[in-house]
Amino acid sequence: MSDSIKNEINRLKDLINYYNYKYYTEDAPVITDSEYDRLYEKLVELETRYPEYATPDSPTRRVGAKPLEKFEKVQHSYQMQSLLDVFDPDSARKFVVDIQKLFPDTVCEFVIEEKIDGLSVSLLYENGLLVRAATRGDGFTGEDVTLNIRTIPTVPLRLKEDLPLLEVRGEVFMSKKEFLRLNRLNEEKGLPVFANPRNAAAGSLRQLDPEITKSRKLDIFVFEVRRIEGKEILSHSHGLELLAQLGLKINTHYRVTSDPDQVLEYIQRIHEYRKDLDYDIDGAVIKLNQLDLREIVGSTAKAPKWAFAYKFPAEQKETILKDITIQVGRTGVLTPTAELEPVFISGSRVARATLHNYDLIKEKDIRIGDTVLIQKAGDIIPEVIRPVIEKRTGSEKIFEMPENCPECGSKVVRQEG
Repeated sequence: MSDSIKNEINRLKDLINYYNYKYYTEDAPVITDSEYDRLYEKLVELETRYPEYATPDSPTRRVGAKPLEKFEKVQHSYQMQSLLDVFDPDSARKFVVDIQKLFPDTVCEFVIEEKIDGLSVSLLYENGLLVRAATRGDGFTGEDVTLNIRTIPTVPLRLKEDLPLLEVRGEVFMSKKEFLRLNRLNEEKGLPVFANPRNAAAGSLRQLDPEITKSRKLDIFVFEVRRIEGKEILSHSHGLELLAQLGLKINTHYRVTSDPDQVLEYIQRIHEYRKDLDYDIDGAVIKLNQLDLREIVGSTAKAPKWAFAYKFPAEQKETILKDITIQVGRTGVLTPTAELEPVFISGSRVARATLHNYDLIKEKDIRIGDTVLIQKAGDIIPEVIRPVIEKRTGSEKIFEMPENCPECGSKVVRQEG
């Protein structure tokens, strides 16, 4: 009797894990929600009646832990480094060519990947089981977020193969769809909204209560093997293939090439399709593929010499300038602010943008009611670039600075220069 119950529990676990993988990782569900629910409820019932057969890797154990009082610190086995930033094609080409010059008798391959705008984490598996997850922190020490990582459906609690040890790096993120849903929910509750999906993902992963993290529907792309026992990998792309075979979610939008021109072409392609993705990226990452060559190239104290991040120029979008309001600073300086028809740009919802000063408004001939072009300076601060003159209807209004302070009523004094 006991063996049959144990076998049935294991069968249900394997089935549910398979269906979870198809649904969350491959986005290819193979059964209906009601069929899935019946299997899940049956597993819960059996594990409740026979707790001696319940295991930590069961899909029912993703949640249920008590809220933490604080996050414990975790020392990383290897420094989680940052990347050198590159902003133009010439610099990107030079980086690739310079590495090729180091190995004149070898065909150097490069992997081009999307740069996910999320939160870097480390995942540690022992004997196939997820035992620890940690944030990047300062690169040397992070925070233990294991309980919260376990709530992410695309993170397997058990690998498809029981490797003695596997440590990987990944990027936790929130989809644009989930970000908008969460902000709508917060607005309805009168709670503050998040500025962008990255902030939402970071705030959600650092919740002391795993139930809150689970409700935020985070996702992950695993992008690097850091330590492994039981397997040998010779290249980064080989490592990605292995990660997928083990049941980890990788970003399949990567290319491998030895041609500098093709490196630049794929960077441009990523830039062109980024707007169609349901998650934020802020560039591309280019890495030397062969691991033995990476060892020779080495690293600085902060970043590897065999990889760089190509940062995309600021995204620009058109929207309507509904009004111009005045913000009063602590020193009494009046700053005009554009009140905009909300638009999603560079990863966040923008409804206001700085106009800096009245002279700039006059110089650019920005009017209330204009269709305006906006961008984020440094992908952070929204600003109005210019009005779209050809879209004017004649109903736009010229803005004039108030004669009196909107807060204290004092007469406004304009200082020259």
